[in-house]
Amino acid sequence: MSKPKSIGFVSLGCPKATVDSEHILTRLRAEGYVISGSYQGADLVVVNTCGFIDAAVEESLDAIGEALAQNGKVIVTGCLGAKKDAQGGDIVRLAHPQVLAVTGPHATQEVMDAVHEHLPPSFGNIDNPFVDLVPPQGIRLTPQHYAYLKISEGCNHRCSFCIIPSMRGDLVSRSIDEVLREAEILAAAGVKELLVISQDTSAYGVDVKYRTGFHGGRPVKTRLYELCHALGELGIWVRLHYVYPYPSVDKLIPLMAESKILPYLDVPFQHASPRILKLMKRPASSENNLERIKAWRAICPDITIRSTFITGFPGETEAEFEELLSFLDEAQLDRVGAFAYSPVEGAAANALPGALPEEVREQRRQRLMEFQEDISTRRLEAKIDRTLQVLVDEVDEDGAVARSQGDAPDIDGLVYITDGQALTVGEFASVTVTDCDVHDLYAKLAID
Repeated sequence: MSKPKSIGFVSLGCPKATVDSEHILTRLRAEGYVISGSYQGADLVVVNTCGFIDAAVEESLDAIGEALAQNGKVIVTGCLGAKKDAQGGDIVRLAHPQVLAVTGPHATQEVMDAVHEHLPPSFGNIDNPFVDLVPPQGIRLTPQHYAYLKISEGCNHRCSFCIIPSMRGDLVSRSIDEVLREAEILAAAGVKELLVISQDTSAYGVDVKYRTGFHGGRPVKTRLYELCHALGELGIWVRLHYVYPYPSVDKLIPLMAESKILPYLDVPFQHASPRILKLMKRPASSENNLERIKAWRAICPDITIRSTFITGFPGETEAEFEELLSFLDEAQLDRVGAFAYSPVEGAAANALPGALPEEVREQRRQRLMEFQEDISTRRLEAKIDRTLQVLVDEVDEDGAVARSQGDAPDIDGLVYITDGQALTVGEFASVTVTDCDVHDLYAKLAID
């Protein structure tokens, strides 16, 4: 019997790309390929790329170059694989013509076809995969206790600063039955937290006109509310990301108040000036977001709201930037990220007048983050002396590191439990908050 073929894997980019990587890795293992931990130990390397902003493009091209230098046989997939330069040329092949194959994002079958061509499996028939090599929940890149649940691909919006639709296409919602079956399998495998992701989570089902599907013999509409209601029956944490502030989102807040899903919303507001939002071509740009936030908190006082903003968008005046700061002051958001505007090749915003110098864009980003620091700190200070449920991520001799319901992995803060040495990773704990800093909480185990 021949030795199984070994494949190295590099996964870059956002959680949506992580899910794509997990699907590919699952197929590879099901067909008997071994996943190598090094370039030198691999017969071939797959690099899943990001192509959203210039820094991500550079990182992806560097990763491809490193894989070629260290191994020599490289297949490229992901968003950068679908990106063209101003003349319509393939960016990946222009930079690295020796790659074996290039595909775009969510292209599992195309990647497998390229793998079969350049590295046929060692064992028999690929139509009869070694499913016993793969756990029911598939191969995942996240820790065992949380997982991303991608509910759709693509986006119907054409925000002027974004090129994602040109790489990932228009919105395509997964069937409600498929999503719920995956969620149930993950929960049965011990996952304690599902992170619901897509390009536009609020729009789930729009492309199929919210048609009725069936799950477990019951009719269920392909719509975010019904999905969340069903996920809430699993008895684990359900966290929503990339939720545009459409009026339909209001219906989700009672589910949070009833502890069906986590009281947490990741809402990319991006700006507060109506003129800038219109130039950005943002969906829901005419909504009164301050009133919406106020209404959400009236129904669910413990809701955590995180958002992202762009500073220095073409034409942004000092007065419009101050308008954004005023919005933050009134909105009192819990978590905020900010990006200085970056002119991504192919984005419509590049043609807008009034481009600002890079130093102005970055200065405004720094001012925004410094302004928000006081707000975030006060929001955390309000949790001191409160008892919270947390999910444990790490344990060592110094204690435990966990996350509260208001903390998504990798993007929000942490809860440091100084006496948590006996806790178990992946389990829930009850803690009392003793202190905080700008981003994180400090706590001790709650006394029963």
